Amino acid sequence: MPTKIIAVANQKGGVGKTTTAVNLSACLSALGQRVLLFDLDPQANATSGVGVEKVEGASAYRVLLGEGSLLEKIKPTAYERLELIPSEVDLCAADLELVRTENHLQAVSRALKPVLESGRFDVVIIDCPPSLGILTLNAYMASDGLLVPLQCEYYALEGISMMNRVLGQLRAAGVNPNLDIFGVVMTMFDGRTKLSNEVVGEVRNLLGARVFETVIPRSTKLAEAPSYGKPIIHYDKYSSGSAAYELLAQEVVARLNGG
Repeated sequence: MPTKIIAVANQKGGVGKTTTAVNLSACLSALGQRVLLFDLDPQANATSGVGVEKVEGASAYRVLLGEGSLLEKIKPTAYERLELIPSEVDLCAADLELVRTENHLQAVSRALKPVLESGRFDVVIIDCPPSLGILTLNAYMASDGLLVPLQCEYYALEGISMMNRVLGQLRAAGVNPNLDIFGVVMTMFDGRTKLSNEVVGEVRNLLGARVFETVIPRSTKLAEAPSYGKPIIHYDKYSSGSAAYELLAQEVVARLNGG
């Protein structure tokens, strides 16, 4: 089966985007998938979230501008079958520099080509910046689908309507005519509150089967894990957050296999 590319994206910050990219990647690798986590966010939180140090010059920045190969940027992590393309602050400049290059929305697609041809990975998870800049649009262009984390809060549906509008514009412009939402995952769920339950119900009514069955709970352990540079299954395997991401990974594998 060809390598699948999934962008974890939401232009709104603080919705559990990087938490989802890191923990889903770790849980997929634990299920036997060969995973490449591509940190495309200049904040580099996914990089430190898997325990890799932020190092100057380690990101995809130069490759996106046409220098060198992305294969050279791949770093191992402490976890079997999980590798990383790190990020660091210099990626901030890519948004400005890429605009001046030809076919600037295809830089990530071009850079990923040798990675896909190498056959080393079953899935590439791209952690996008929490904005709709050039890097995020590049990720959309390169991806087979978007995985959208939505926080269980009042404005969640606004994020989805904006995402649908952007997808419509990209398709209409011929940027990536097949791009669609691979799945929506509800994050920061608190079962004790009426609001959390209402938001999940509304999103399910609106988007149906696109919404994963698994909801990610609001969890202290999930919040702590990045400061130790560990995904939740390696930080506290028996926590509710770990169980949730393991279930989500199983759902993702089923969808990747056409289930």
